[in-house]
Amino acid sequence: MRDEALIRAIREGDEGAIAQVMDRYSPLLWRVAGAVLGRRAAEEDLEECVADVFIHLWQQPEKFDPRRGTLKTYLALMARSRATDRLRQLLRREEVPLEAAPLQAAAGVAEGYLARETLEELRRAVDDLEEPDREILLRRWQEEQTPREIALAMGLAPKQVENRLYRTRLRLRRAVSE
Repeated sequence: MRDEALIRAIREGDEGAIAQVMDRYSPLLWRVAGAVLGRRAAEEDLEECVADVFIHLWQQPEKFDPRRGTLKTYLALMARSRATDRLRQLLRREEVPLEAAPLQAAAGVAEGYLARETLEELRRAVDDLEEPDREILLRRWQEEQTPREIALAMGLAPKQVENRLYRTRLRLRRAVSE
């Protein structure tokens, strides 16, 4: 089936069409995501990137415009984008939090006091957050929801959730360090 026919079938909810697209393009998308993530990612990270591409195509087939390129190119670009986002997440996890350095330097008796005081400052800063940032943060860290789960529950794009989490963490670091 040609790209236009596949997209038309997907728009009509034909699961066979999405299965055909997955069979045809999965190996390519795995290679694209693998090239971006390299050895930093587990197989699950690659699988998630590829699955995200197909979920996006299934949920929003109208986003594909055959006048701008082939379905193969469209899916490969989406896989690269998802893998780049995932790589950024992985690299952020490897960073040492800003507040860790002062706590490590304050070893000994003062450590417990500083930790309690920092925790109290953090609680106040979280309480002062505006919605939806507060809800997103609490869903992520208290309920341990993934950005995708939060996005689905709140009707946001996963990228919006990730961006809000990133900016909120920066605000909290500033609030606690001041």
